Amino acid sequence: MAHKPLSEGDRAPEIDLPATREGRVRLSGLRGQPVVIYFYPKDSTPGCTREGQAFRDLYPRFRERGAEVLGISRDRLKSHERFAAKNELPFPLLADPDGQACAAYGVLKPRPLGGAGLRRTTFVVDSQGKVRHVHPRVKVAGHAEAVLEQLRALAG
Repeated sequence: MAHKPLSEGDRAPEIDLPATREGRVRLSGLRGQPVVIYFYPKDSTPGCTREGQAFRDLYPRFRERGAEVLGISRDRLKSHERFAAKNELPFPLLADPDGQACAAYGVLKPRPLGGAGLRRTTFVVDSQGKVRHVHPRVKVAGHAEAVLEQLRALAG
């Protein structure tokens, strides 16, 4: 089920998942603009809430750089809808309950009691669909700012 983690320079695997706001998002439908894809473990947990709020607060600056932000977890769409509404998240959250996108991006990790958890990881994908930056094992504090800075360098 789990694949090897993606590296810089890899082609970003297609994503086609149900989403808040958009109804459904296909990564190929966003070609022509940079995309920040952040995988997070679980809606409404403290770290994931702070991470979502940080991307929310900087979202206008991401949009100024022409970038879209996508949050993905294994939670179901109903959970995402509640989480997005409560935190006023202006970008889509994609539901991947079966873990296909998580596996394709190599962010699944085994749990001690079985099953698979999710490694908090962010990918910056350029306008041509190539992975330009990978942030494995993200620490939430300052992360959204660091990703925004990378977009500035990508455009410059």
